[in-house]
Amino acid sequence: MIKENDIEQRLLTKLQDLKYTYRPDIRDREALEQNFREKFEALNRVNLTDAEFARLLDGVLPRALKVE
Repeated sequence: MIKENDIEQRLLTKLQDLKYTYRPDIRDREALEQNFREKFEALNRVNLTDAEFARLLDGVLPRALKVE
């Protein structure tokens, strides 16, 4: 029987083979959102308020990513 940890390690290895970077510091949604905010602000040369970032997460992104 394959253990969950083995499956996870295989997935990480496969993603790294595809040139994805493993980020051990991103362990939860909060860390993921913080990383996204930093990258978004840097790439767009903006500083978002907390309210603007919340609007981006709650409104703009879900509509932009909607697949029909």
